[in-house]
Amino acid sequence: MTGVGFEAFAALTGDSPTARTEWAAVVAAWSEPHRRYHDLHHLAAVLGLVGELGGAAPDPDAVALAAWYHDVVYDPRRGDNEQVSAERAQAGLTGLVPPARVEEVARLVLLTAGHDAAPDDGNGAVLCDADLAVLAGPPEAYAAYASAVREEYRHLSDEVFTAGRIAVLESLLALPALYRLPATAGWEPRARANLAAELTLLRGRPS
Repeated sequence: MTGVGFEAFAALTGDSPTARTEWAAVVAAWSEPHRRYHDLHHLAAVLGLVGELGGAAPDPDAVALAAWYHDVVYDPRRGDNEQVSAERAQAGLTGLVPPARVEEVARLVLLTAGHDAAPDDGNGAVLCDADLAVLAGPPEAYAAYASAVREEYRHLSDEVFTAGRIAVLESLLALPALYRLPATAGWEPRARANLAAELTLLRGRPS
């Protein structure tokens, strides 16, 4: 798949047996069968956008590495995926990139739990905007995304999933801005329209 080959990873970590082993482990994690949205296609999409938007980041390599790891641990049955993903990044990148960059990658991964980057956080803005780009897609693409997320949580009843999903949508809509970069500001209206439409649909379901 374009963008997720070893060459892209090695451009950030260097080419070594350790890097090859780590890349293979990361790709295997993103390929787990229970993933329906948070899979290699999502990783490739985020990496592509990080590449396009990276000029706004003080450390674009850290942002790209954070993209590789931001959902490397994704278990819909637990609530600390970002924390465990950040720890996984720290363990996997130690010795491959400078310690300060390892720490920045971990910080950025944790930031994707709420996508609330500070106004002066260029690295965070690039990663969060890339991760949330799916929200601003055409309605049919957004519907496919929402359906894939529901499949990932198929272990939950409709009632439990709906309540949790409503909370997620409300938290996103409560953000002062979904997108922080000038290059992505135009995505805001469509993303909010998609979120509001899904929220209206979910609230209209019988309990």
